This record gives sequence, C-alpha cells and structure tokens, in this order.
Amino acid sequence: MLIYLDMCSIHRPLDDRTQFRIQVESEAVLAIIALCESGPCKLVSSEALEYEAGRSPRSDRKAYARDVLVHARRFIELSPEIEERARAYHEGGLKPLDALHLSCAVEAGADYLCICDDRFLKRAQSVQSGPPKVINPLELIREIGS
Repeated sequence: MLIYLDMCSIHRPLDDRTQFRIQVESEAVLAIIALCESGPCKLVSSEALEYEAGRSPRSDRKAYARDVLVHARRFIELSPEIEERARAYHEGGLKPLDALHLSCAVEAGADYLCICDDRFLKRAQSVQSGPPKVINPLELIREIGS
C-alpha cells in the first residue's frame, strides 16, 4: 500500500498540540509513519515534497521532514505529464503546490494521499475521483489499521 503524505501531514506532529484535533492527528500521522517504516505500508516522496521541505524557514521542521522522507520507498521526479496534470488541478481550484502534490501522488500510483488541510482535502476530493483516495490522517489510520 502506497501512501503520499503532504507536507502539512508530515509536519503535524510538530504543531502545537493544545488543540484536541491537532493532538489526535499528530498521533495518527506518527502511527502512519511507523507503519511505513516497519513495512506494511510504503511512503512515497517527490521532488515537490523535497522542494517544500527545503522552503521551511524553521530548521527543525526542515530536518524532521527530511528524516521522514528518507524512509520513502518510492520517489517521483517531476515530468511534463505531472506538471500538465497539476495545471489542470490548479484550474480546478487547487493551489499550485497542492496541485503538484496530488499529481505526484497520482503518478506514483499511491493508494492514499493524506492531507491535514481541510481546504486542500475538500478541493482535492472534488478534482480527483480515482486513486489515490484523498483522506485525512484519522480516516487513513482507521482504514489501514484494521
């Protein structure tokens, strides 16, 4: 099972956990990462994720993202096809980088694209009907944990 985590999901365990939602999403993301590290699931990385990780102004977030992504078993390099698909997703209402993440997940043949950002989640679900299933961390852990 291939899982593509967007950068908000990867960074979720570093967010302020005083809000209940952030706390439970953080735990779900950590469980997903653990499942990817131990073998039942495979993490997908991409040039888009590496680019976004490198843009972080906080060195702790940058280092954490790179530590997570090093466990990826599949890496997607950008291509004209990925960029063309991302442009179509952007025209459908996604932000450019979000569109690129969705396009990379499609290219990877990912089963799931895990997203914490509600707007990105809703818009991605409206422009992408087939694989990957666009899902939040809590729903994903319920699906893969059973």
